[in-house]
Amino acid sequence: MRLAVLGGGGFRVPHVYKALLSDPDHGIDEVVLYDTAVERLEPMRQLLLQMSGAAAGPRIGVETELDRAVTDVDFVFSAIRVGGLAGRVLDERVALDLGVLGQETTGPGGLAYALRTLPVMLTIAERIRERSPQAFTINFTNPAGIITEALQGVLGDRVAGICDTPIGLGRRVAERVGVAPESLELDYVGLNHLGWMRRIVLDGKDILPELLASDLLADFEEASLFGLDRLRRWGAIPNEYLYYYYFTREAVQSIRASAQTRGEYLADQQSRFFEDVVGTDDKIGLWNRTVTARSGSYMAEVGATHASGHEGENDPEPEDDGYAGVAVSVMRALSRGEEATMILNVRNSGAVNGMPDDAVVEVPAQVTRAGAHALPVASPDLHQLGLMQQVKSVERHIIEAARTGDRTEALRGFAEHPLVDSVRVAEQLLVGYEAAMPGLFKPA
Repeated sequence: MRLAVLGGGGFRVPHVYKALLSDPDHGIDEVVLYDTAVERLEPMRQLLLQMSGAAAGPRIGVETELDRAVTDVDFVFSAIRVGGLAGRVLDERVALDLGVLGQETTGPGGLAYALRTLPVMLTIAERIRERSPQAFTINFTNPAGIITEALQGVLGDRVAGICDTPIGLGRRVAERVGVAPESLELDYVGLNHLGWMRRIVLDGKDILPELLASDLLADFEEASLFGLDRLRRWGAIPNEYLYYYYFTREAVQSIRASAQTRGEYLADQQSRFFEDVVGTDDKIGLWNRTVTARSGSYMAEVGATHASGHEGENDPEPEDDGYAGVAVSVMRALSRGEEATMILNVRNSGAVNGMPDDAVVEVPAQVTRAGAHALPVASPDLHQLGLMQQVKSVERHIIEAARTGDRTEALRGFAEHPLVDSVRVAEQLLVGYEAAMPGLFKPA
């Protein structure tokens, strides 16, 4: 089988290849790296070859033509960044200059990112449908929920979005209580980067209440972000990105006071990495050190302690390894018929009461040869459902704006977002993003 990796020169690609090397049953014979950043493809290929060593890893090819990259492939893994990290910095700074959250996927920064990414991704989806109609697309391109929902308009159920955050939480809980991750049944509901872990079931018993009552989770990132006492009162563990909703003022103040935004930090770091990787024989060592530093700085601008405990010197097993493992598990279940249940971004199809059937939600899903399908979950409470509905409405305005080039739809999306506190600010945001990124509104 052939796997096309879109964004094949990206810094995170080795996570995917490492996951393939660690799973001999994946069935992938060839990995095709596609990227428009030609100068990054060969260094990345060399790094992956060094990673495989004497192991019989999948063949690695590089491609700069999209049509050739997605022809006759069985799986597509999408992790592109339209506009690069320079675009991410603009997403952050335009919002921060107006006193509202500047973040890659959450709030107005995420909406701007979606507006310039959706037309490109919809074009890619058309090419996949034409060149490899049998292929299954695994989307990690952010903002993953919006992108996945738009892709489903072209590819139907042959696409699912992945995010390691809820699965990573379950994995960390399993480690803490000393059981295998597959022993736990995770009750999670939400949208991408907006969800809640409501139950963690072991041997038929929900162990979350006693975990929260104890101090076993006291050093978890979520306890650091939200406060363990608040988690106990809520009786649930929010996705870490809900910090931006629950502590908006504090987050904006902290990010504005930081010397660099997250995008600026990563732009500097990755620039140095791609300069250095060409001239070093130890490409894996350089990548590992860079990953460890990156992992240790995750959400540092709001004072968080990284969930994996990385602070620059530990063995690098960061959040990115999680999504790569999920991607390989999805491919294995689809190709080999090994049924699996995992939290994915998939079509609702009645799984979450109060959400449209065709909305993409982030819930436990069953993956079989037939595809990935949402499993029914208990109804969200009023707060959860209200926030999900409001953000889903925003997402749909943004998808329509990108699809048609309708600026009014974009303005409605910005104005309705709960992290944009004024219609006038929404108007200023849109003007700011248009000035920073000319041609933002070109219909897909």
